[in-house]
Amino acid sequence: MSTSTALQGSTALVTGATSGIGKAVAQNLARQGAKVVLHGRDQARGEALVKEIAAEGGAARFVAADLTDSADTLRLVSEAGDVDILVNSAGLYEFTPTAATDAASFDRQIAVNTRAPFLLVGALAPGMAERGQGSIVIVGSSGARMPAPVGAAYGASKAGAEILTRYWATEFGASGVRVNTVSPGPVHTEGTKAMLGEHIAVLDKTNARGRAGDPTEIAEIVSFLVSPASSYVNGAVLFADGGELSALPA
Repeated sequence: MSTSTALQGSTALVTGATSGIGKAVAQNLARQGAKVVLHGRDQARGEALVKEIAAEGGAARFVAADLTDSADTLRLVSEAGDVDILVNSAGLYEFTPTAATDAASFDRQIAVNTRAPFLLVGALAPGMAERGQGSIVIVGSSGARMPAPVGAAYGASKAGAEILTRYWATEFGASGVRVNTVSPGPVHTEGTKAMLGEHIAVLDKTNARGRAGDPTEIAEIVSFLVSPASSYVNGAVLFADGGELSALPA
């Protein structure tokens, strides 16, 4: 567990911060000294996390917003204020076959997984560039590269985030703003448990490590990517999947 002060004095906005990977990321950044703006949809869970972080000596505040709504996403920006770190962790997945995925489902997944990061980066990266520094991390998914019989819309939304990472790294890199993606493979979260139910153990059989990841493991990678330790890493897509993609043909 990171306990350094590498991010002391910085402000971080973490979307999807009230559960799973986003929660672990927010807690880890706070432990390293960042003031964290927590985003989520559930006010009670958000306020509970603020108290958890404060109990550990960290600083956080919560802003509720609906990322499927463009206006509400931009309101989040205005309430967050100037930030030095942006972690787009909020994600929506509806694993259904293509024929069973209606337009509304497709639009929801694109809105949260691709459009919201686009709007947030467009609104926040210019300010980072003016200040001469900033770090942006997209939490992607190995699903962008690892096809499955269901979930094509989800895979497309996460593949879009990968492409945006490379464009943004090129667009903002010379101004001191770095943009990277960490793409987890199977990770034990509340969301995966709700989706798989009693079949949750299947996650531990999908990669070379022989187990699914823990949100804290992904949080450590995010902390590295936003810290000075990764100052020469820009435009990277880092897979944290326990070797899942290594099973694909070269």
